[in-house]
Amino acid sequence: MRLTTKGRYAVTAMLDLALHADRGPISLADISKRQGISLSYLEQLFSRLRQSGLVSSVRGPGGGYRLARTGGDIFVAQIVDAVNESVDATNCGGNADCAGGEQCLTHYLWSDLSDQIHSFLNGISLADLVARAEVQEVARRQDLREAPEEKVAVIGGLQ
Repeated sequence: MRLTTKGRYAVTAMLDLALHADRGPISLADISKRQGISLSYLEQLFSRLRQSGLVSSVRGPGGGYRLARTGGDIFVAQIVDAVNESVDATNCGGNADCAGGEQCLTHYLWSDLSDQIHSFLNGISLADLVARAEVQEVARRQDLREAPEEKVAVIGGLQ
């Protein structure tokens, strides 16, 4: 059982967007640079996130994406669901055909675990993640790494 790259990247990109929400619309190119996710992959993910009403796009110069709702109203499970990802602990994809086409002895155990994981992720908002000191520190480090020389002094408080 594991969350695939699609779900992990979608959550990472949405968290990046939430962390930089005060800067206005954020380009996918900026997210791509900071998070090391290919631009074409982000375009696919954000198409699904937009269709699910989690992000909105702004066209034109200075355009990009922004959260469609506050970070407190967007939960990790919603992001995972939006990109058609599932966290499934069963070996059968929840189809109950894991033992030669029939249900295995432990199907309900793994199915219940999948439900618990989804419930756990549904209790964590982007705002919860943004508020974590560890997340703030990683974001600060990423911003410093990607900032041009003149911005490094301002971000570092040396202005």
